[in-house]
Amino acid sequence: MNIAYCFTGSFCTFDKSIESLKNLKKAGHNIIPVMSFNAYNTDTRFGTAEEFRNIIKTVCSHDIIHTIEDAEPIGPKNLVDIVAVAPCTSNTLAKLAFGINDTPVTMAVKSHLRNNKPVVIGVSTNDALGAGAKSIGLLMN
Repeated sequence: MNIAYCFTGSFCTFDKSIESLKNLKKAGHNIIPVMSFNAYNTDTRFGTAEEFRNIIKTVCSHDIIHTIEDAEPIGPKNLVDIVAVAPCTSNTLAKLAFGINDTPVTMAVKSHLRNNKPVVIGVSTNDALGAGAKSIGLLMN
């Protein structure tokens, strides 16, 4: 399968998400990485942005999509079979639920959904059953 694998700013879960990314690659899938602005640019106590970008690019053997303009063709060009957002912060979750399209990740999802294809969301938030529950419920519909 062709997979767009999206990272948002839940930096504490990047290592686990990268393990999943490696497993998908080992299974033979073609993976196009997408990163939100924060995920692409922010250094944290969990690692530098450059370190994560280098690992992700190496695993995927593709350049990382990190602009809205570069994410937009995912749908019209029918580039992928599925989009995975893992980790998906509550911020991105709410944006998706309310149709806000202002990051490379939200554009990738919106663009892909034009083709009525699946999106998998790996929620990573401290408030998933609190403030995030409403967004989860909206997206389940």
